[in-house]
Amino acid sequence: MGIPVLIMGESGSGKSASLRNFEPSEVGIFNVASKPLPFRKKLNKMDNATYERIYASLRKNKLKRYVIDDSQYLMAFEMFLRAKEKGYDKFTECAKRFYDLIQFVIRDTPEDCIVYFLHHTEKSESGQIKAKTQGKMLDNQLTLEGLFSIVLLCETDGKTHRFITQSDGSTTAKSPMEMFDPEIDNDLKAVDTAIRDYYEFEKGE
Repeated sequence: MGIPVLIMGESGSGKSASLRNFEPSEVGIFNVASKPLPFRKKLNKMDNATYERIYASLRKNKLKRYVIDDSQYLMAFEMFLRAKEKGYDKFTECAKRFYDLIQFVIRDTPEDCIVYFLHHTEKSESGQIKAKTQGKMLDNQLTLEGLFSIVLLCETDGKTHRFITQSDGSTTAKSPMEMFDPEIDNDLKAVDTAIRDYYEFEKGE
């Protein structure tokens, strides 16, 4: 049983930059929007990653950790492709496709496999910072953060970048008790180590 982890934040808040301390052999990156990484180190990434290509790679199960960079675009790109379709079925089907991917990670990858979903944020009608989805219909069909036990929020003041690990009521950030301090450096490799230590996994190479 694998672990999906949601890393959410605004554009420029440090989501992709948090990958900087991984070595190429340690992580596989599904680059949905085909953007260059924001640092010089070369990591293994699959540009133009689609649901089908992500599933195919996860089934091969060669690594202990994967990253879906800009995972919200899996939904957004599908909605653009189906923009001319009438009715609400496309919203439900879009929600289910994303839900199915998360469930695949949970059910069909090994227990020490962690898949990080790097995802943009938006504000709800009540002003709460949440994971970005595609319209109210999708929110009604899928409470995204409810599918994850670990949701970290990227924040920056323009000089430093950090992960918020627990909600103060204005966000949907959350993590298990004593796994992290309330604020930590935006270092996804350190996050990965902490998760593996917490669940007593043997550290993957």
